Amino acid sequence: MSDTPFGFGVPPEEPEDGDEGKNKGGQGGNQGPANPFGFGPGAGGDNPFAAMFGSMNPNDLGAAFQQLGQMLSYEGGPVNWDMAKDIARQTVAQGTADGTKDASVGPAETAAVQEALRLADLWLDGATSLPSGASTAVAWSRAEWVEATLPVWKELVDPVAERVGAAMGGVLPEEMQAMAGPLLGMMRSMGGAMFGQQIGQAVGVLAGEVVGSTDIGLPLGPAGKAALLPLNVAALGKDLGIDKNEVRLYLALREAAHQRLFVHVPWLRSHLFGAVEGYARGIKVDTSKLEDVVGQFDPQSPEQLQEALQQGMFQPEDTPEQKAALARLETALALVEGWVDAVVHEAAKTRLTSADALRETLRRRRASGGPAEQTFATLIGLELRPRRLRDASRLWASLTDARGVDGRDALWEHPDMLPTATDLDDPDGFVHREQLDFSELDKMLGEAADQNRPKKDDPDEGDSEK
Repeated sequence: MSDTPFGFGVPPEEPEDGDEGKNKGGQGGNQGPANPFGFGPGAGGDNPFAAMFGSMNPNDLGAAFQQLGQMLSYEGGPVNWDMAKDIARQTVAQGTADGTKDASVGPAETAAVQEALRLADLWLDGATSLPSGASTAVAWSRAEWVEATLPVWKELVDPVAERVGAAMGGVLPEEMQAMAGPLLGMMRSMGGAMFGQQIGQAVGVLAGEVVGSTDIGLPLGPAGKAALLPLNVAALGKDLGIDKNEVRLYLALREAAHQRLFVHVPWLRSHLFGAVEGYARGIKVDTSKLEDVVGQFDPQSPEQLQEALQQGMFQPEDTPEQKAALARLETALALVEGWVDAVVHEAAKTRLTSADALRETLRRRRASGGPAEQTFATLIGLELRPRRLRDASRLWASLTDARGVDGRDALWEHPDMLPTATDLDDPDGFVHREQLDFSELDKMLGEAADQNRPKKDDPDEGDSEK
């Protein structure tokens, strides 16, 4: 895990002799000072704000200071999400490292994605008892993915970023806080800008690599909207030597399976996001570092705050509560991904000749700390241990053999029924151990069904209202 949970960039390098007027981003034009405000690297050459401020020649200085003023006047939450969106869109517009540029999705690509998702849902009907969860099938460009997922990134990141804002207000003695109010307000505004910069950059990079709306095992898009990104699907399959239609269909199976789970397990979303928030509450801020920054903060040198943030100001507390929150989140994410892996494999293994190869490719992509995991770890300070995914997949497959599809999927009726982190250490033991009383499980399911049955089914309900 990175020592900087929010992934703040490394300090800008000093320009070499003779390089002061060069644009390292390769976009041409007069660049002026390489990094006048001291922000970290990103879109727009060495400085993501360069793209926002322009080439920094004299004609652009007015606009640059106007932008700086807007940053300092920000009074919203812990993250400047307007800035995050702008930088994410700029990062997407620049294209990926291989030179691939974003483009609008054409009618033929949209039709191919919709057909793949339709067929995927048909195949999944025989692999899970959960009905289709996708009311809409869409093909997104990278920019559309950014727009659609930012509201969920806000839910994920704000609880952790809030820790910084709270810490900034508490580092000074109470009698000094009134005097230092304007300074602390400026630092909060700058902090919001720093978070917005880094999150926008990370989301923009991730938009160039994800293939759908559920790559990190969380519902990033709107409920019931299954989505694929044709440009990224093609990039993933380019070097695999597998027919592009099979690649698209396999990824459609994964997207559609995620949608079934998130739509028809109503408590799952709040369970996952509650686990993220619970973990965030255990993040502490190194107040000694923050006190140094507050005491020495120079409004003309905002890079001081940037440097403090990137030096590991955030650390998870080593407490039983924090460890439990981390285990809860890791286990929940692993169970989601393991279930999807097992269900998709069952649906694809007799229909796609490349099913095994695609399954292993995606497993390795996750296990090697692929882009989704890395970005999640960067923004939340959390790493999902790859071995949990294979353990969870094996557990769900074993449950299918022992209980059938209906018995396996019935465990999603309530969070207390799900396997624990200890069970993932011994999947076969969870399935076969004698103390797992399935008659008690059936009783719990019956009680849950009675509680969830609409009141109109109660013959006495209508009489009570007369």
